[in-house]
Amino acid sequence: MVSLRTRILGFALLAGMLFPLGLSPTGFWPLIPLSAGALFALLEWQRSQPAFRIGYLYGIGFFGVAVSWVYVSIHTYGATPAWLAITLTLVFCSGLALFFGAQLYCFQRLSSQHAGWRVIQFASLWVLFEWLRSWVLTGFPWGYAGYGAIASPVSGWAPLLGVYGCSWLLIAMGCTWVMLLRRPRVISQWAISLGMTGLILLSGQLFTTVTWTKALGDPLTVAIVQPAVPLAKKWSRGHRRDILSDLALTTEPLYATHDLIVWPESALPGYRDQMRGFLTSIHTQAAAHDATVITGIPSRDNEGRYNSIEALGRGSGIYHKQKLVPFGEYIPFEPWLRGVIGFFDLPMSQFSPGPPGQAPLVIDDLAIAPFICYEIVYPDFVAASSKGSQLLVTISNDTWFGNSIGPWQHFQMARFRAVELGRDLIRGTNDGVSAIISAKGEVVSTAPQFTQAVVSGQVQPRSGHTPYAISGSLPMLIFSLIGLLLGRDPQ
Repeated sequence: MVSLRTRILGFALLAGMLFPLGLSPTGFWPLIPLSAGALFALLEWQRSQPAFRIGYLYGIGFFGVAVSWVYVSIHTYGATPAWLAITLTLVFCSGLALFFGAQLYCFQRLSSQHAGWRVIQFASLWVLFEWLRSWVLTGFPWGYAGYGAIASPVSGWAPLLGVYGCSWLLIAMGCTWVMLLRRPRVISQWAISLGMTGLILLSGQLFTTVTWTKALGDPLTVAIVQPAVPLAKKWSRGHRRDILSDLALTTEPLYATHDLIVWPESALPGYRDQMRGFLTSIHTQAAAHDATVITGIPSRDNEGRYNSIEALGRGSGIYHKQKLVPFGEYIPFEPWLRGVIGFFDLPMSQFSPGPPGQAPLVIDDLAIAPFICYEIVYPDFVAASSKGSQLLVTISNDTWFGNSIGPWQHFQMARFRAVELGRDLIRGTNDGVSAIISAKGEVVSTAPQFTQAVVSGQVQPRSGHTPYAISGSLPMLIFSLIGLLLGRDPQ
């Protein structure tokens, strides 16, 4: 017979596996409060059980599904045997699961005897630990509850509270559902639970009708080139000429009809100093048509090597990526790990971070805030770096994720940045998901994954700021900390 403890831990594991289904690509957002509510219910009804263990098993299920794409990166594109890739993925997920274990341990130690305060404390701790994940060991801000709000009325809160605020609302909503189930015959509990759910959804829906920023000047006609270059060919010298030729030929007819043409991350298969002739040619052609080309390109100088983005033609400026991907763009503990397995010796994995405070890309008087790949998932970094800009552009090479849920999660987070900041966003990738996204998070134009394509549409530069763009996440973090501490019972 299965013991009670085993059933509880199994339920926690399943609840954790349910959560990522509320995120993209599945996107059934009610599963997020349902999953969090199930975890809250375990702590409510089984208070004698060790909370850390429950949280840890929940975390295993959560990250085992949410970051399953790590296996694809390590095995399929990292030249690592399947058994070792599985092992490394399990180690990665197990390490991340410690956050949920610690989160529930803290809740068990700090939670109030008052039901209302416990809801507030649970949601507040959830937000604080999401934030903690954003900077511990360089940070892994992936799988936040708030991202599920993009497909719900709760998205209306994003320009006010950001992703952390949306996380708090969804988690608190799930906890009130549990309190209702626990006391189904109490009328006041129905009023609280349904009233809170209704208030969050209806007010969020109302906020979606508010336009926090205003149009500035005329729209720009944009083309995103999605070249779909296989990784096996990307850094091969034998394919360099073909890659450059395809880019040039695809782009040539776009100059006359588009203001801005975007190529993906590392579109050019060599360092900037090796591509001078090609870059000069593209710059000259674009300038002759009064157009701008923005491209990803590796660069290097006496200080280091950089993952960069540059504007050519009518535009100008170069930006070096600041938030690097561990093991993808740099190797932690490099003297010991470099060369041990293929995954630790990937091409272009010796980058240095760019300096802070870099200027935006510029087209005449228009400032464009650039972000490369992983950088777009850091909400406060994006908010701080985009101040003074009228448009957002992010380029990526999500080929490393393969045909997994990774590119869609990454795409969802980029869409959320557009809503938070009230700015149109251009997302250019090697093989998807490339898209033009409005300031409301709507997908204006996109193309299928894994195909050579050109995504065309218009973007509207915007001025002004959303409340979140002004304050960042700090008010929500302070609110969560106060909610956690004020709810503690007197000692």
